[in-house]
Order: sequence, then structure tokens, then C-alpha cells
Amino acid sequence: MSTPKPSIGSYVVDTRTGRVGVVMGHEGPYIQLRPFGGGREWDCPPGVIRAASGAERLRAATAYQNARSRGEVP
Repeated sequence: MSTPKPSIGSYVVDTRTGRVGVVMGHEGPYIQLRPFGGGREWDCPPGVIRAASGAERLRAATAYQNARSRGEVP
């Protein structure tokens, strides 16, 4: 029995790296994730992701806003 694929637009955590990503699509056996706030997508096997908690989503949003205020991202 295979695990269900997360829906596009949902927030998940890549447990290999701890990064929070937004599901952008499903390509072959992989799920395509993009970092919170944009950036380069990466492919992730579905077996190593889990849904992001509210605290993890907030942490990713805060990190992005802080980097933006420092001029590190547009």
C-alpha cells in the first residue's frame, strides 16, 4: 500500500534536512518542493516527508522575513 501524495500547495518537512517546503508538483516517484518564500525547487522521495506543524511554518516564514529585511533575498 502506497502513502498518499500531499496536495499541491501544502507545507511539508523534508526529514533528511529539516527544510520546510511547499509542494509544487509530483514528477514520477518524487515530490517537488520549493522553499518558503520561493527559491530553487528540489525533488524529494515521498517516504521522507511529513506535514509541517504550525510552529514549523511560522519558523520558516520568520526566517524568510528576517532574511528579506537584511537584503539577503528580494
